[in-house]
Amino acid sequence: MFKNSIRNKLIVILLLITVIPFGSSIVVTYLYTKESLKDQSIQENINLLYQGKINIESYLKELNNFTFSFYSNPEFMNFLRKNETDGFISRGIAPGILHSLLYSEESVFRASLLIVKHQEMLTASKRSAIIYTQLMDHDEIDYYQKARNHSANLYIEPLNEFNRFTIHRVFRDVPAQDILAYVSLEIRPDKINQLSKYLYHEGKEEFYILNREGNFIYNSETGAHTQSESGWKESLLQGNEQGGTIVWKDSSFDGVIVYDTISEATGSWILVKRIPFTTLYESAYGVAMINIFFGIIGLLLVVLSTLFVSFKITSPIRILMQNIRQIEKGNMQTQFHSLGTDEIGILGDRFKAMVEKINQLINREYKLQLENKTNQLKVLQSQVNPHFLYNTLQSIGTMALKSKVPEIYSSLTDLSQIMRYSMNMEEDIVELAKEVNYTKAYLLLQKQRFGDDLEFIIDLDEKALYTKVPKMILQPIVENYFKHGFDNRQEKGIIKIKCKQKDSHLFISISDNGIGVTVDRLKEIQEQLKLNHISGSNIGLKNVYERLRLYYTGDIMFKVQNRNKGGFLVLIRLPIKLGEVTHEGDYHR
Repeated sequence: MFKNSIRNKLIVILLLITVIPFGSSIVVTYLYTKESLKDQSIQENINLLYQGKINIESYLKELNNFTFSFYSNPEFMNFLRKNETDGFISRGIAPGILHSLLYSEESVFRASLLIVKHQEMLTASKRSAIIYTQLMDHDEIDYYQKARNHSANLYIEPLNEFNRFTIHRVFRDVPAQDILAYVSLEIRPDKINQLSKYLYHEGKEEFYILNREGNFIYNSETGAHTQSESGWKESLLQGNEQGGTIVWKDSSFDGVIVYDTISEATGSWILVKRIPFTTLYESAYGVAMINIFFGIIGLLLVVLSTLFVSFKITSPIRILMQNIRQIEKGNMQTQFHSLGTDEIGILGDRFKAMVEKINQLINREYKLQLENKTNQLKVLQSQVNPHFLYNTLQSIGTMALKSKVPEIYSSLTDLSQIMRYSMNMEEDIVELAKEVNYTKAYLLLQKQRFGDDLEFIIDLDEKALYTKVPKMILQPIVENYFKHGFDNRQEKGIIKIKCKQKDSHLFISISDNGIGVTVDRLKEIQEQLKLNHISGSNIGLKNVYERLRLYYTGDIMFKVQNRNKGGFLVLIRLPIKLGEVTHEGDYHR
């Protein structure tokens, strides 16, 4: 079916000529922009890292400049050059210098001054007074040695257990190289942390500041010191380049490392930024997603257009094929109004005209047969004098009363009513009350026959009493119960007739408590009702349905179904207003 369908072929062709070029365009665009955006992103990070380096250098130079100002203090310089100190004077000059260092910048937590010639160390913090200590072996202290050996007379000690780093500076007797003192400033890293946070995107990138020994000054990741075992750090420390990029991949990282080194005069710190490829390609992904988004929109439009075109072309053909199949099954009613104004629409109009013509011919043949049967019935009825039968039945009834057999009189009365009603050829349209009374008389005769094994219930709405309906539409349905359902019941037979008028329609239901019919048999009955000729074993139901169709203009409902609790149910809905025809013979005039 798929290979033979014009619609499916059209959809596949249109999708192929749309998806292939567009998909290729997305792939080419992504591959082209991926590398260019990566290079652009790396360059932007290099520039950002350089700006961060300048800011950190400026901050460290600012801290160093506080100690350089002491060279312009002759009194303090003379104090440092003396071999012996006056206690009063030393207690005045040195503490003043130390306090000026301590409060020179907000992030300075502790300041220390080691006077070499005096072998005296003064320490002050913002939480304690000045402490004096004799320090005889200062030459053996590691950080003083590193400061002496550094070309800039500087050594920055990494973060301690209190999360503070310390700047150690050698104070020389310029222009001579004699060491007069060591100045140490213990700094809270708040400013460094603040400057560092502007240099990376948290959660997407990693940022570190290392000294030349590989110790962390700043680390954007938790568990910072676990990173010290990573190979990337050793690779940076062993390299001779001051800055650049490295492509790195290991079990925990796959991306680019951008690094730069601050000046030697400010500690030679290494600023490192690790950028995963997922972050670098994020812009490319974004562009690709935008292309894909608009591509999906375009694809949806193409699909909708394809479906519209295919439905526009093939739907009328499918409708025609469905109607042809229905006609093959015997349903001669076309189920579409118009298929348009194009060639297919004209074909549909010609098809409808052909079916209508066939229906007219079938109806004409059926009505001729119906009229022939009606005429035959009238001939048979005319052969018996109705008055003779009525009078004879009345005489028999009188004899039954005289013989004290009222049951016979009642049965004859019901039979007389049935014959009078059925043999009255003057009217085909009667009030619903007459039709119900006729059916009731029939049921009373059956009641005389079956006794307590039969019960019938008639529920008639007073508003519907005088509603006009075609004659003989209830009794054939009720008789159907005695033909097919009564003998197969498992309990007392009950049949119920209910007539209700609501708005502009009359609703009639006839139900029984028999065993109903099988699903296949029910489907067969429903199919036979759709046929345009009478045949099979459901002549009563089919005859009633066809007569209703003759009298009404199509606004009727005639359903047959099984009841949920067992039994058979016939539902009829009729308009209150009849058509113009009042006699079955009028259909041929």
